[in-house]
Amino acid sequence: MGWYKSLVLPIVRWIDAETAHGLAIWALKNNLVPRADDATDATPMLETEVFGRKFANPVGLAAGFDKNAEIPNAALSHGFGFVEIGSVTPQPQPGNPKPRLFRLYSDRAVINRMGFNNDGADVVANRLRKRARRGVLGANLGKNKYSEDAADDYAKGVAALGPYADYLVINVSSPNTPGLRALQGRAPLEKLLKAVLKARNSDAKGVPVLLKVAPDLTEEDKSDIAAVALKVKIDGLIVSNTTIDRPVGLNSYDQDEKGGLSGPPLMAPSTKVLADFYRLTEGKIPLIGVGGIASGKDAYEKILNGASLVQLYSSLVYHGMELVTEIKEDLQRRLRKDGFANVSDAVGAAFPEISGKGIPVDEARDAKAAHAANETDAKAAEAKATEAKATEVKATEAKPAEAKTATAEAAEDKAPAATSPKAKAAAPKATAAKATAAKATAAKATKAKPAEAAKPETSKD
Repeated sequence: MGWYKSLVLPIVRWIDAETAHGLAIWALKNNLVPRADDATDATPMLETEVFGRKFANPVGLAAGFDKNAEIPNAALSHGFGFVEIGSVTPQPQPGNPKPRLFRLYSDRAVINRMGFNNDGADVVANRLRKRARRGVLGANLGKNKYSEDAADDYAKGVAALGPYADYLVINVSSPNTPGLRALQGRAPLEKLLKAVLKARNSDAKGVPVLLKVAPDLTEEDKSDIAAVALKVKIDGLIVSNTTIDRPVGLNSYDQDEKGGLSGPPLMAPSTKVLADFYRLTEGKIPLIGVGGIASGKDAYEKILNGASLVQLYSSLVYHGMELVTEIKEDLQRRLRKDGFANVSDAVGAAFPEISGKGIPVDEARDAKAAHAANETDAKAAEAKATEAKATEVKATEAKPAEAKTATAEAAEDKAPAATSPKAKAAAPKATAAKATAAKATAAKATKAKPAEAAKPETSKD
């Protein structure tokens, strides 16, 4: 058990969740959070390039942790491959009334209804301007709660933060801003993204633009979003935000609080949506997998299902920053075990028909299964051939008996007629014997016919 679980978590659990988060930001800002000596060591197996940006590793810090760009470099020093700040709105806003952040200890999950609380684009841009630029930093953009022109708000965010970001995220999937998710509809989404890309080309040329979507989407929603993303040629999708659903099995005191649920209960549904988007876009758009990641196994599952990069946040509440190094080490072990030289080789391997990749271990299993199937077919064919041969032998044995009977009958027909009294007396007996032999011949022939009838059917097989 690490220092965080043994020393910090037992104390933190008695502190209000939002206050505890503020303390975490303060501790990181003042370099008070211990980190592994090898946290930032180069790991060639995990290095990757996505939408024109080079990442030291694919494990990132999701938006929501560092809303106001206070500790991006500190987070990178704990081993993250990239950090995403925000969500940031054009004007500062306080967010929803407190309490608005809840820890679900029994489920290792979190519910939040923060409502885009942040310092505003100008303040955040000023922090980023003063920051020593290192690693990869994404800026997550939102709209102000009472804004009537969403496209204008996102365009302002692009202009303010685009010059200082390595990529930009259009967040239309938070469940805590009224009407925001309606922007995921096909027509409003296309209109919004075209406006954002126009602003990008003007104020932040060359900076990739990504779209963050919700997990609570219908099949039609997913199809529409994928079609728009391909049509307007955005640079990537982040799948997914928190869910308003409450899966069966939650067992924590605050599980019925309103807001977005994140953590392990989101792992399965968000990964399914991720896989759906990978199929719908045919792997043509880079995906970032988010939702429920708490181990190297979780991260690997997202990658196999199409994620080029992954992000986490809620699991840090229960495992601390040391989790980042643990995930990277576990991810490397799993890649080696399955024969991948680099993490990019595993992206979408669960769908070889799209990615052109496959898991070597699974390929070996498939080969063994095919070999076993061939052996089974060979044994079945051998058994069928043996049965056919036995049928043929029975039919052959029946034919000599028929021939022998026919010869005897012919001999009797050729014998001279009896003229003596003794011969006349023997004639009835001979006739009776002849009739008995004929019956025996008929019986044998009847028995032989089924075998003869089976013979041509067997030969067809």
